Amino acid sequence: MTRVLVTAFEPFGGETVNPSAQAVAGLGVVEGATVTTAVLPVVYGRAWEVLLDAVRTHDPELVICVGQAGGRAGVTPERVAVNLDHARADDNAGQRPTEAPIVEDGPVGYFSTLPVGAIVAALDAAGITAAASSTAGHFVCNHVFYRLMHLLATERPGVRGGFVHVPWSAEQVAGRGGDPVSLPLDSIVEALRVVVRTSLVERVPPPP
Repeated sequence: MTRVLVTAFEPFGGETVNPSAQAVAGLGVVEGATVTTAVLPVVYGRAWEVLLDAVRTHDPELVICVGQAGGRAGVTPERVAVNLDHARADDNAGQRPTEAPIVEDGPVGYFSTLPVGAIVAALDAAGITAAASSTAGHFVCNHVFYRLMHLLATERPGVRGGFVHVPWSAEQVAGRGGDPVSLPLDSIVEALRVVVRTSLVERVPPPP
């Protein structure tokens, strides 16, 4: 059984729920994996501390971080984490860093070691709207993604990891005007099961 850590985020930006946390809470048993979960605060620095503590506690072989990307039409596994905090809104502690490196003297970016293409194909096959993304933004999601990949590259090279964004849930935006794009929460839960299952059996080819 592969040890898998799946993390999510608390609500932010005036929302009362975060579909990433709701979906991770509903993940349940995934065949071939021993899954542990954690919910991170939407706070620069502190989010990373909670994730690092979870990694040290559970010693996972695979780490999948999940966050909300409201406005996206489907599930979007991220390809690249960049070494930049540059927020357009406050985090939940009122911080708004600009033009700040996440890790001083760290690489410009890291590629995910999740099988992004295979994940998108598996989600498509399951009838779940999905697309690969090349930007996790510059908010706390990217902050956590970069710190995770830096940790794996420098201290835990045998561990694979990456980040997946999920859209607003249909339940979350019910009653809002403008028909915002969303997915039903049960579809988001199933999408994360697909992400975990695919990541267990597919590998990213090593760089040439």
